[in-house]
Amino acid sequence: MSRRLLRAIDEPADLRRLAPGQLRELAAEVRAFLLESVARTGGHLSANLGTVELSIALHYVFDTPHDRIVWDVGHQAYTHKILTGRRRALANLRQFGGVSGFPRRDESPYDAFGTAHASTSISAALGMAVGAHKAGKRRHVVAVIGDGALSAGLAYEAMNNAAQAGVDLLVVLNDNGMSISPAVGAMHRHLGKLRAPRAPRNGSGHGLGRTLGLGRSLARLAPLRRLLEPQRAGGSCAPTLFRHLGFNYSGPVDGHDLDALLEALRAAGERSGPQLLHVRTVKGRGYARAENDPTRYHGVGRFDPAHGVPAGAAPGRPTFTQVFGDWLCDMASCDERIVAITPAMREGSGLVDFARRHPGRYFDVGIAEQHAVTFAAGLACEGRKPVVAIYSTFLQRAYDQLIHDVQLQNLPVLFAIDRGGLAGADGPTHHGAFDLSFLRCIPNLTVMVPSDENECRRMLYTGVMLDTPAAVRYPRGAGIGVVVEKPMHTLRVGKAQVRRDGRGIAILAFGPLLHEALAAAEALDATVVDMRFVKPLDETLILQMARSHELLVTVEDNTVHGGAGSAVAEVIAAADMAVRMLHLGLPDRFIEQGEQGQLHASLGLTRDGMLAAIQARERPAALRALPAAYLPEALALH
Repeated sequence: MSRRLLRAIDEPADLRRLAPGQLRELAAEVRAFLLESVARTGGHLSANLGTVELSIALHYVFDTPHDRIVWDVGHQAYTHKILTGRRRALANLRQFGGVSGFPRRDESPYDAFGTAHASTSISAALGMAVGAHKAGKRRHVVAVIGDGALSAGLAYEAMNNAAQAGVDLLVVLNDNGMSISPAVGAMHRHLGKLRAPRAPRNGSGHGLGRTLGLGRSLARLAPLRRLLEPQRAGGSCAPTLFRHLGFNYSGPVDGHDLDALLEALRAAGERSGPQLLHVRTVKGRGYARAENDPTRYHGVGRFDPAHGVPAGAAPGRPTFTQVFGDWLCDMASCDERIVAITPAMREGSGLVDFARRHPGRYFDVGIAEQHAVTFAAGLACEGRKPVVAIYSTFLQRAYDQLIHDVQLQNLPVLFAIDRGGLAGADGPTHHGAFDLSFLRCIPNLTVMVPSDENECRRMLYTGVMLDTPAAVRYPRGAGIGVVVEKPMHTLRVGKAQVRRDGRGIAILAFGPLLHEALAAAEALDATVVDMRFVKPLDETLILQMARSHELLVTVEDNTVHGGAGSAVAEVIAAADMAVRMLHLGLPDRFIEQGEQGQLHASLGLTRDGMLAAIQARERPAALRALPAAYLPEALALH
């Protein structure tokens, strides 16, 4: 494919110089470019293939960046990036120092709002619309939100407020029937009624109707004016929910029919007040493998488009997520009280097997983290043993529910917190940098950080056997390859373990960075402690280390501000002891994207980085006596 149109577009103004009849050819060029580009770098594929025409139409109709487009989540905004001057930058998509996989205000003036978590778009867009109105500026403000994101309360809070705000706002509902997994809940069923087509007049089929096996294209079942009539959309099922929220509903429109999209967007943009345009798209559009299995192709690594993503991972070390999923299935088999809850992250949290084996005890509540936590609290009140599988950064969204609904009532809910620490290519929005800090300050909560796969299984079992709330926080990716013991064993709560005896320096490690600390300790002849518990801490062992060592070093994959190292310092201060300390962890800034090992190295959280930091910390006697040959050349003592 020559891509003659795409190569000529460096900004939306170039796009708007094309004739409407050229846009279909451009869409084909963009879709081919997307597939090739994401196959080389990895990234979000299905969602982006589904929004090619929608992205083109939005930038064609609206005068961006003067007009604002807010992409919900933003993992479907690659075409938007391509059209706004970042086509070449996609060669480094989601890589260290490269372009982000999500919209970022500091990356482009066309990224009106930074996003990566779901359901924020309508609130942000409404704020922009009100702000522009107050300043006397005339501009269109558009929020593009997926049907999966409509399961979150924040979206309804914004819609509830929009009618009384007295401003123009366009919400484009990108409805593909999916989150990562198929969408769930009453809203999903309601949209299914709205998107149901009228009976076709003959057997021919093309456009969206052909893709879905529904006969003729939705846009050609009736004149567009009838598709846009709020009272008649979806046949007998009027979209009363949106209308009662104060929105003028129109649609559904075939999201891959550019003529219909352009007309619908222009019409919606000319109306006053809150507008909701329902656009029906197909996730993975144009790449058969992604259309047939959009979940597998939601987020992909590098792959060959001709052969697709490999059906199964190569044998190797299990990930912490897999260890959790296996443990949960084993636990459920021997305790019928176990139930699993996920806020729309079945695959990412390792619950696919559990959902298949125990469907009656599996609850996908949609993108509704607050509800997930309070729902778990209610289950615990009735004698169930709820396990909430949730990413670290998604738990941030339910902090009040964690405190008010679980901890205050001391209910036995187990939180399996995935993506603790640096999460990799998704960048600062997904790094679990703060959970140890915001968890350890809450009463009644036991907080555990496994250093390897087997400890993860033991901690999960320990947590579920407590009659109080507990959290097990583990990282993304594989463990170190230790054998995971099948029998269930509990740990003694609040008890750390000395992993290496040394002198002068004691390294207190929290989580998998223990193994880098052990490597550094060999060069230092230092003591290493696997702390295991952030709360309660092993205060007796901490004080023992303080009395017998000259320097205490804490290591964690969490911000050093208020983290596990701060907890150790509080113990030392409360005992009125004087000992030199060094806290190693994440600095007081948001960490950019990159491979986990690459990021750890850049932050000094590897063997060599730890050695360098300890060397710089006033060079204690044990380190001054160390032969230079023990250190890399760059770190040799002078």
